[in-house]
Amino acid sequence: MVDRIINLAVGSVTSLLLIVTLISAFVFPQLPPKPLNIFFAFCISLCSVSVGILIYWYRQGDLEPKFRNLIYYILFSIIMLCICANLYFHEVGK
Repeated sequence: MVDRIINLAVGSVTSLLLIVTLISAFVFPQLPPKPLNIFFAFCISLCSVSVGILIYWYRQGDLEPKFRNLIYYILFSIIMLCICANLYFHEVGK
């Protein structure tokens, strides 16, 4: 039960940050969007697709339980990439 709550929490935070990052890539700092922002968001999306496939295989039982920590690590990396991308998009620190 606790495992399910952790999965939902981490997945929700990652999904929310990914959506915010994708929207920010196309909207900020101005329209039309910068190609570098779109490329950055596209690369993060590709990483998210691969972890989504891993999660799917894990839920199907095709992966051993030891891969759960790897999935959490990749999700944490995606969260950090999304935070970094949003800081870059919004020009924080300039």
